[in-house]
Amino acid sequence: MTARDLTRAAAGLDVPPPRIVHLGLGAFHRAHQAWYTAHAGDAADWGIAAFTGRSPREAETLAAQECLYTLATRGADGDSVEVIGAIVEAHDGSDLDALADLMARPEVAVVTLTVTEAGYRLRPDGAPDRDDRTMAADLAALEDGAIDVVTPLARLTVALDARRRAGGGPLAVVPCDNVPGNGPWVATGVRALAAARDADLAGWIDAHVSFVSTSVDRITPRRAEGDDALARAAGWADASPVVTEPFTDWVLSGEFPAGRPAWEDAGARVVDDIEPFENRKLWMLNGAHTVLAELGRLRGHATVSEAIDDPVCAEHVDAVWDAAAAHLPADVDPAAYRAALAARFRNPRIVHRLDQIATDSSVKLAARIAPVARLDLAGAGEALAAAGAIAAWIAAVRRCTPVPDARGAGIDAALVSADPVRALVALVDPALASDPTFVAQVRIRAAAFADAPTAVAR
Repeated sequence: MTARDLTRAAAGLDVPPPRIVHLGLGAFHRAHQAWYTAHAGDAADWGIAAFTGRSPREAETLAAQECLYTLATRGADGDSVEVIGAIVEAHDGSDLDALADLMARPEVAVVTLTVTEAGYRLRPDGAPDRDDRTMAADLAALEDGAIDVVTPLARLTVALDARRRAGGGPLAVVPCDNVPGNGPWVATGVRALAAARDADLAGWIDAHVSFVSTSVDRITPRRAEGDDALARAAGWADASPVVTEPFTDWVLSGEFPAGRPAWEDAGARVVDDIEPFENRKLWMLNGAHTVLAELGRLRGHATVSEAIDDPVCAEHVDAVWDAAAAHLPADVDPAAYRAALAARFRNPRIVHRLDQIATDSSVKLAARIAPVARLDLAGAGEALAAAGAIAAWIAAVRRCTPVPDARGAGIDAALVSADPVRALVALVDPALASDPTFVAQVRIRAAAFADAPTAVAR
């Protein structure tokens, strides 16, 4: 069968008007928020104008095929492929003129973001991280009235200013990254950036912009060799396919003053209290992923499915799940979620690489492991699961091939300090580093991991 070019005419898809702006065009966004938008009952009214993060390549590739792409849902027993048409514009993230033009339009009602925890360049309290050189440079640029900024939230701030000046009206900002309370957290950062630019802008944001908290869940690996074969088998020639798992979940909490798509039609949930859902996902899925990334690499594995089939890795994941479930309410059904996670992790047809998950582990541990550790210490007085998770990271930092980390300079400094273990724990969470019993537990486990043989011959 000859594969057809991806065009809207060939796929029978119209061009919905761009009413959503997205920052962070990548595979997860296309498997998650764009999928939900495409499956909303009012999808014909909601197109997405998406901007890349670092490289313009994805935007160029998508634009060449009318912003269409095939989404292959890869289950343990088979595949399904569909063409997604929710994205209608794809731009280089550095094209601030295009971003400002779109954001000034009153019909644009929602801004979504997927930039990773580290990509926001915010401190735990939401304040801009002035120790981050890129963020510091953007703050200085905003204070000088310049628009040549590079961080996602600084670009968003410039675009919001364009909307204010154009009288574009209210809208909602919806971060879709794995940060607890991501709505208020991002709101704090944006308000600080806006205040650096113009006090009137900060006041306008307070009056006109809502910040919605979300919990997002769909395992979507980076593109791998052979992924385009699924599109070809379905009859399409696609230079930018996305492969994902059947499971998907989206929980939102907050106001949408200018409206939003009917995402509930695709299974999204809008709730008053999102914290239990955030915690369930962060502590159980993401926490287990980080454990597998570090311990799995130590033991010679390359993917999640390989690592979870290793009894040593599985034992540590079970410990993380036990600890998390003890602090979750029954109405989020942690037992059922745990069972679903075990099946999802063991799907060998989703090739989720551990080196991908291990990126920025110091930041991820702070959000995924440290909160449960603090709860454990306050209750039982010990946090063995968390100690094991942080110890695995420390051992991997010392033994495994390095992966990018937003706190790389801090890691390097900790490794040559008088007490590297305590310094690395402090990098994850200063409160945990102040507990000598917890640090001792980490030290013992890190030494054991350092001396243990790999499970896979190299």
